[in-house]
Amino acid sequence: MKNIAVFCGSSNGVSEAYIKGAKRLGKELAKRNIALVYGGASVGVMGAVADSVLEEGGNVIGVMPSFLEKREISHKNLTQLIVVDSMHERKAKMAELADGFIAMPGGPGTLEEFFEIFTWAQLGLHQKPCGLLNINHYFDPLITLFNHMTDEQFLHEKYRSMALVDVEPQGLLDQFNTYEPPTLKTYITEKQI
Repeated sequence: MKNIAVFCGSSNGVSEAYIKGAKRLGKELAKRNIALVYGGASVGVMGAVADSVLEEGGNVIGVMPSFLEKREISHKNLTQLIVVDSMHERKAKMAELADGFIAMPGGPGTLEEFFEIFTWAQLGLHQKPCGLLNINHYFDPLITLFNHMTDEQFLHEKYRSMALVDVEPQGLLDQFNTYEPPTLKTYITEKQI
């Protein structure tokens, strides 16, 4: 794995655990020589994970729509900052660059990004691992919802198992290294859409 995209909040959150967790993930990515692909902000959980990778000598690629450069305060010290025109282009570029995807604590935007990429995996548009870094048990309600979806037969178990979860970066990245996507009946290619 060369690049991992991380979806997370541009706020710090109420608990110090979120920033500490972001720093642990950044250090682990740099230690494993995995570049961070993220939203390009210098603030919140986003800024903390990027700063941590950079402090450890790692590479960070930010992808930010031009209209958010001032609102999210684009990071000025990245290895590379790619400025795009829209949120759709941001997600597409991050998906193109990444070999896997991690969601960390964040708001609706973080969940929207994670759900889109997770849905693409279900549809067979990619076979890359998707994980939740469950810092401070932030995603426990979402994990409960996934289990409920499965129980109610709106999410097949083989797809449920595609959402990898761990409370520590090391454990989640270890799962990424051994991830094998489920066999789907047919895979849809982007050319077929």
